[in-house]
Parts: sequence; C-alpha cells; structure tokens
Amino acid sequence: MQMLRKFGHAALGLALVMLVSVAPVRAADTVTIGTVGSPSANLWPLFIAIEKGFFTAENIKADLIYIPASAPAIQQVAAGSLDMSFSTGLVDPIRAAEQGAALAIARFEIQAPPYALIAKPSIKSLKDLKGKVVASNGQGSVSTYEVGKMLEREGLTINDVDLKVLPFTQMGIAFKNGAIDAGILIPPFVWQLEEQGLAVPFASVDDLVQPQPMTIAVIMANSEWVKANPDLVQRYMTAWLKGVREYCQAYHGGSNRQEVLDELVNSKTEPRRELLEKYPWPARSPNGGINVASMLDINKWYVKNKMSAVEFPADRVINSSFIDKAVAAAGPFQLQNKDSKLPGCR
Repeated sequence: MQMLRKFGHAALGLALVMLVSVAPVRAADTVTIGTVGSPSANLWPLFIAIEKGFFTAENIKADLIYIPASAPAIQQVAAGSLDMSFSTGLVDPIRAAEQGAALAIARFEIQAPPYALIAKPSIKSLKDLKGKVVASNGQGSVSTYEVGKMLEREGLTINDVDLKVLPFTQMGIAFKNGAIDAGILIPPFVWQLEEQGLAVPFASVDDLVQPQPMTIAVIMANSEWVKANPDLVQRYMTAWLKGVREYCQAYHGGSNRQEVLDELVNSKTEPRRELLEKYPWPARSPNGGINVASMLDINKWYVKNKMSAVEFPADRVINSSFIDKAVAAAGPFQLQNKDSKLPGCR
C-alpha cells in the first residue's frame, strides 16, 4: 500500500509537471505600425529594438507597414486600420486633430532635425532659390515648414519657390533629369545623392530653423485603441525607449556602436557601412522630450500660410503618460562616452 501511495504521488507529480510543460504560451500581441515611405534613419531605434529583442521581451510583435505619405498614414490610424503611426511629421496629426480625429501623440522622437536642404552645385545660397523648383515630400509635411522657415531668414517666403511634392526615393531621379533644383531630404538619401554627385547639402535645418530643438516627428496612436489597451501601449513604450537609448549610446560612440552599426546595415536602410561611419546621425531625445515652443511654432506657421486652420494648445493631442512612466522605470539616461562632444541624444 505504501508503495502504491508513493507511486500515486510520483504519478501526480509527473502529471503536474506535464501540465505545466504543455501549458500554452500566450501569443504575442501584434501592434500594427504605419510609417511613411521606406526604411530611413527615422526608423533606426525601432530596428534596434526589434533586433535586440526588446519587443519580444515585452511579448509584442511589431508589424511595420510602409505607406506612401503622412496624411494617409494618419487617416488609417484615425480609422483604426493602424494602431500607431511611426516617425510621422507633426503637421498632418495637428490637421487631423483639428477635424476631430481620434488621435493621441504618444511620444516625440526627433530632437535634432535629420533634414538637410540640398541643391544643384550652381545654387550657392537660399536667395538663389527664388523662382526655383524645390522638392518636399508633402505639401503639408514638416519639411515644407522647414523650407519656408529657412527662406524667411533671407526675406523670402514659401510662395517664392515652385514647391514640388515628391517622395524621398524619387528625388534622385528628379535631380538627374533636371526636374528640380533643390530638395529637402533625410538620411540616408542626403548621403546617397551627395555621393552620386547629384546635389550638395548647403543648408542645415538644425542650424537655421528656430525655435530649437525642433519637434518634428512623433508616434501617433488611435486614442480609442490606447484607451482599450493601456498595458500593451505601456509595454510598447518600454521596448521603444530601450531602442532609443541604445541608439543614443551608439550615436555618442559608446561600447555598443559596432553592434548597432551591424544592425543598421542588416536593416537595409543603408547597406554601405562606410557611409554610416562617415556621416552624422540625427539626434533624438532619450526621454521622449518635447519642445512645446517648437510644436506651437509649426502650428502657427501653417495657419499663417493657410495650410492649417486653427491654432490650439499643445495638450489637446499630447498623451505623455506612457512614455513618462517608461522613463521613470528606466531611470535617468547615463551617457557611456563622457568624452563625446556631440549635441543631442542627452
């Protein structure tokens, strides 16, 4: 009888072990993210977070979908077809919010603008752009604001140039065919056109547009989806913040730089490692910070130029609670390479 009891206990223990071992693993939560165009420097922290398993650790599958322009990306977020839009310029979300769209800005990404105004070698100054064809990736995009603000420094306005809307991927062809005289682009397209001798960077947004630092790119989320999935949104922000901070350490030449370079090459954003080493990277806030003055100035400029209808308080669309909680949990950002003199990413 005692042997039977022992056997019974052993069998019960084995059954419990088997039950534990075959318990179903919870499926990862999918977050559908829309982003504009094609892989670019704006997406690097996301690629890093995916490659390093930060999303996997939070049981999230990041499903990235490329969309031709910012406005349709915002429309799809507002309609619920996408959960979030990623690296979206600030203008289209503001315009959509004016119309009552169900949107919330969950995080601000870019701290120093990655944009550069490049032009044919014959153009030497902003004044030379008067009457010329200048390409922007959207009539209502933040790049149009940047061009307009730079022109205003020389007594010109956005109406003094012939603004042509082109995706970044088509600007190289337009330069080659003589269809445009200048264009405003982001890495790696700036680097690629310079390497090909098609255009030369001659005006830096970061140097010429005030107030600084500019708040130009955001993560937008459907506000109803956020209300229904607060835990998922929090986990997403936690993973994303880790990717941003990994990026910022590499930006400053930290111990992870070579590993991050490998990940960026693998992302196919720019497969030539030498260009990633040669050119500066865009800075971003390791804490998701926002310069409210910059956000309000963008809104004001668009209203003045009749591209937007209403000026409104920043807190109308901002929900910083998730990123604030992620930052509080992670603690202050500690720069590894104390000798770095680079601005931004601090």
